Amino acid sequence: MEQKKILIITYYWPPAGGPGVQRWLKFAKYLPDFGWKPIIYTPENPSYPLIDETLMKDVPENIEMVRTKIWEPYQLAEKLNKSNKKFKAGQFDVGKNQSWKSKLSIWIRGNFFIPDARVFWVKPSIQFLEKYLKENKIDTIVTSGPPHSLHLIGLGLKDKLPNLKWIADFRDPWTEISYYKHLKLTRSSDNKHRKLESAVFKNADITLATSYTDAENFRKAGANAFCITNGFDESDSGEKVIGQKNQNFTLSYIGVLEQLRNPENLWKSLHDLIQENDDFASNFKLKFVGRIDDKILHSLENSNLKNHILNLGYLSHGKAVEEMQNSEMLLITNFPNESSKGIIPGKIFEYLASGKQILSFGPNQADVAKILVETQAGKHFSYHETETIKTFILEKFDLWKSGNLQENTQQIEQFSRKNLTQQLTEIL
Repeated sequence: MEQKKILIITYYWPPAGGPGVQRWLKFAKYLPDFGWKPIIYTPENPSYPLIDETLMKDVPENIEMVRTKIWEPYQLAEKLNKSNKKFKAGQFDVGKNQSWKSKLSIWIRGNFFIPDARVFWVKPSIQFLEKYLKENKIDTIVTSGPPHSLHLIGLGLKDKLPNLKWIADFRDPWTEISYYKHLKLTRSSDNKHRKLESAVFKNADITLATSYTDAENFRKAGANAFCITNGFDESDSGEKVIGQKNQNFTLSYIGVLEQLRNPENLWKSLHDLIQENDDFASNFKLKFVGRIDDKILHSLENSNLKNHILNLGYLSHGKAVEEMQNSEMLLITNFPNESSKGIIPGKIFEYLASGKQILSFGPNQADVAKILVETQAGKHFSYHETETIKTFILEKFDLWKSGNLQENTQQIEQFSRKNLTQQLTEIL
């Protein structure tokens, strides 16, 4: 039987690194198993914040790639202020860390590039793809954002080709994402963002969310929304070393840690434990794999945690998974505000597959907390707790010391990439 074609419009594709690339890379890997032929449309000359050549191994061998050139203003922004490099990864300085240059750059980014700085790819892509879709008899497309400007490509194509089936995939929300309120938007810019978002919700045949709460919020805003979470790929999990105890009791953070998700109460709890418990102090390591904000790192290196820090920097995806295995506990952080309770960071699923205990921070009643309760894989805390955190960490430390810290991977099969791809094809 001939496979049905689906065009996936994505900014992130290998050799891009980081979590944004993996969702549709993995869907593309497994879609042919369920009767669909993925075709990838992506920029020819993108400006990626992270590069990971090892992800090329996951690209299906004969996948059809379509590329066109993109113009992005990031080089100009970086000339104005070096810290603007963070924009590419959706980060920037906040609060007391903002210089006047940062404030100006954020104001320009929020008000001149709506919805984001990849917006200059929208019109040329609509023009190119209208012809391409007709010639290749493709009637199903996916747009994956952020960058949310890619959804405007879907909106434009839907307008020109009304019979086109369009799936708008939101890896993160648009106006509900935590940094939105930090963009220094004028009232008219805010209105423009909200109108465009509403048009996407109302015109896409299907809107996909990566969390239960986001799907519910999108439905309230008029979208035909479904939740398909991110997941783990069993082929990425690496060799598990059973029964081998690490030399140190290691708490690891894997990924990008920016100022808006900085768990200061955890650093305070660890500071206290090192002061109060010599045994803990002589065995504890705090490991970072990825990119930690320089201001957070500076603060930690000027505390009593400085001799316990192991900062490995950005590693390939495979090496990062290995470092998860060489840990006792894994740290995950979310934005503290209520509106972020629906964010499920993609790395939690690889954390689950590792079997390690997970220490999570974010708002109360977060979707992450539901997953941790269901899988019994760890504990979720708010940013106001300290004593309960210390108790939890010490409890795991004592189990580790006695060789009784158990690994746990129960009820995680629902989050395997292959099962999630099957869910996607059922919706399609």
